[in-house]
Amino acid sequence: MFKVTIRQVEPSVEEEIVIKCHEITDEVLGVVERLKSGEAMILGSRDSEVFRIPVKEIYYVESVDNKTYIYLQKSVYDTRLKLYEIEQQCGGTKLFRCSKSMIVNIAKIRSVTPSVNGRFEAKLNNGEVVIISRQYVAAFKKKIGM
Repeated sequence: MFKVTIRQVEPSVEEEIVIKCHEITDEVLGVVERLKSGEAMILGSRDSEVFRIPVKEIYYVESVDNKTYIYLQKSVYDTRLKLYEIEQQCGGTKLFRCSKSMIVNIAKIRSVTPSVNGRFEAKLNNGEVVIISRQYVAAFKKKIGM
């Protein structure tokens, strides 16, 4: 993990972002790319091609049998990233860990209804249903202001 320092400056002072690192890793380059583009991206592959997928297009990410899949409205991509790496890379976005094996984009949730055993059922804009596990419900409510 790394330390983050934010200092507010007077309007007359030029704004700048300085990154101090021991090594220029993929994570550091990802942060730089995100800052430059103003948009978080995740690398995903399909049919032996690698694509840059904007986080805002992701509906959910699921880990099944040690493989991670990125689900968009009508397509699915593989990624080498683990769920915790996606969480780290996409901190500050609308992606939310909703269960041990899934991350959901809360911007893509159409409606939420309580389910059995303290879980929630989230219906996405594309019609799919995602279960929010009970251990994540409190954080989910806080995140959406419920």
